[in-house]
Amino acid sequence: MTNIFKKIDKPLFFITIFMFLFGLIMIFSASYVKAINSLGNAYYYLIRQGVILFICFIVFLILIKFPIKVYKKFYKTIMFIAIALLILVYFFGNISNGARSWFALPYFNLQPSELVKIAIIIFMAVYYDNKKENMKGYKVALFPFVFIAIIFGLIVIQPDLGSALIILFMTMIIFFSVPLVPEVKKSVSKIILITITLLSVAVVILVLSGKTTLYEYQIQRLNFLNPCSRYTETGTGYQICNSYIAINNGGLFGVGIGNSTQKYLYLPEAYTDFIFPVIVEELGLITGIIILLIYAYIIFRILSIAKRSYNLTNGLICYGVAAYMFVHIFINLGGVLGLLPLTGVPLPFLSYGGSYALSLTVALTLVQRVNIETYSQNQREKLKKI
Repeated sequence: MTNIFKKIDKPLFFITIFMFLFGLIMIFSASYVKAINSLGNAYYYLIRQGVILFICFIVFLILIKFPIKVYKKFYKTIMFIAIALLILVYFFGNISNGARSWFALPYFNLQPSELVKIAIIIFMAVYYDNKKENMKGYKVALFPFVFIAIIFGLIVIQPDLGSALIILFMTMIIFFSVPLVPEVKKSVSKIILITITLLSVAVVILVLSGKTTLYEYQIQRLNFLNPCSRYTETGTGYQICNSYIAINNGGLFGVGIGNSTQKYLYLPEAYTDFIFPVIVEELGLITGIIILLIYAYIIFRILSIAKRSYNLTNGLICYGVAAYMFVHIFINLGGVLGLLPLTGVPLPFLSYGGSYALSLTVALTLVQRVNIETYSQNQREKLKKI
């Protein structure tokens, strides 16, 4: 393990640990009011998230030893297992917040859609590396989107539009990171543009005709540009307006850790989706800006590892993980700030939840594994020159 630690990206490793631990503290601060009122135990969510993070660390210690070639060997199996889990959760999953997205396990609920995101990153990275010498037509280039479409549909019918949108945006970023020949890129771009246009027209027609398949609460979330017009406990603006209040209360330096007023059941998801406004209320806007800068630094480190990688699979894995994190951050903060519709997307490192913490740990472990292999390759090349 000492040899492995020498080869990992240490700035990324330590900043990851810091963010997970900071998130644990803020989860406790944001959740203890609800924990006392609902469960009679102020430490309930703190203990559960602490155990989850311990499990995540064990997972890191195990997976960091597996070379990327193992994933290259089983990438198709990983994808089929991911799709199978989505099918099983549709029939046997538990309903939470109106969506059948979870398997109830003894200690926490497992959300397959989170693990599926990692499966997609691995599948696309390996596929495009395998086909890089035969990427002469748009059919070969677009083949992974057959699986993406199936996954997208299975997640939409749960319904979990937040995860579906993340998968859509994430896969597009990965795809455009693939070095395609100009002719194929031009053909594919036309197909994507036509597909997006047709889907957009279809959505507009459905909405105008009143025959949209969206649920009522999903339609109401489209009111995000004027959320306070629905400021009632059942209205869609309730959470966002209380988010605004929390951020305004915090000012530059905050009211002090543990002193948030909005977590007193004004923000129903204070320790999950809406943890960022609670952090800003307690620690101030400056802390909120620092968090954004830390996110930017983490993504920068991941992209740096991608740039140094010596093969396409490793590079695309890193680009995929960077896209995965960026889209989560963008959609979560866009929702809580009223810039986008609410989707129930967790914020990396900071939101409570076992499935996402585990998925994020696996993703970052893959990035560290890429760095290890790049380091080893560079060492071998240095020895050859001696």
